[in-house]
Amino acid sequence: MGSNGGVEFDMKYKDYYAALGVSKDADLDQIKKAYRKLARTHHPDLSKQAGAEEKFKDIAEAYNTLKNPEKREAYDALGRASTEGNFTPPPNWQDQYQDGPTSFEEMDLSDLLNSIHRHASRSYDRRQAIPGEDIQKSVSITLLEALKGTSVRLTVMENGQTKELETLIPAGVNTGKKMRLKGLGGKGLHGGANGDLYLHIQLQAHPVFKPLDQDLYFNLALSPWEAILGADIEVPTLESPVVLSVPALTRNAQKLRLKGRGLGNLKGSRGDLYAVVHIESPTHASAQEIELYEQLAKISKFNPRDSIA
Repeated sequence: MGSNGGVEFDMKYKDYYAALGVSKDADLDQIKKAYRKLARTHHPDLSKQAGAEEKFKDIAEAYNTLKNPEKREAYDALGRASTEGNFTPPPNWQDQYQDGPTSFEEMDLSDLLNSIHRHASRSYDRRQAIPGEDIQKSVSITLLEALKGTSVRLTVMENGQTKELETLIPAGVNTGKKMRLKGLGGKGLHGGANGDLYLHIQLQAHPVFKPLDQDLYFNLALSPWEAILGADIEVPTLESPVVLSVPALTRNAQKLRLKGRGLGNLKGSRGDLYAVVHIESPTHASAQEIELYEQLAKISKFNPRDSIA
């Protein structure tokens, strides 16, 4: 209970945070998100449930207070000063904030907060503007599409209806990249801004190349003599084959780099392509090959086990 000039007043506490389903330390984005969800559920033009209009007005009242930093501060201050679930009027409130003869006991909480901060409106129109919902969508593209850019057709759901969209994926995107398409989300109601469409980019698995950030890796099989003597070998890239010069005495698991043949980024630069060497032994050998290997075994000083601790 509070008093003003010896008269007892009783203004019941309204929990605006509970009305929106957020905590008292919620930030503005959390408050907006909660309002959007609840408003679309209880808006009288969308809901056929009994009491939807009153529920919507409560939600709108809570949102219009908590989204305004000054009104929220005043509301929180009144809540801290309240006892037994009632509000106490601010000191000298009528002289400082009141524009007319209305007494405190006749005021609604929203009216009090509006008076404190000189807001003229004291009602909440059932056709209040509602912003559209943001839409999240995953998009899977090939490595070549990530390198070159592509356009994709999307099917999204909006208010229970399917909607077809076509949008450009720029060259240089990569796995984990999130694209924001402003205004392509859910449609706003009664003049509310449309929501945004967020595309979460994923790269499809490739049969040859494995991406790591902007670099690409693939396995390159070499015969023992190619690894020892060196060789010029045609290898694949995302665009067209190129010739890779394998240096003499190349070792197993060695990485051979093709500069600038990897994936791109949004600034236009490219990563590298790495051939990871795997030395393969033949499964069949002719008598002449065996004879040559025997000669090599007699003259070679190489022992692969020397490198094992």
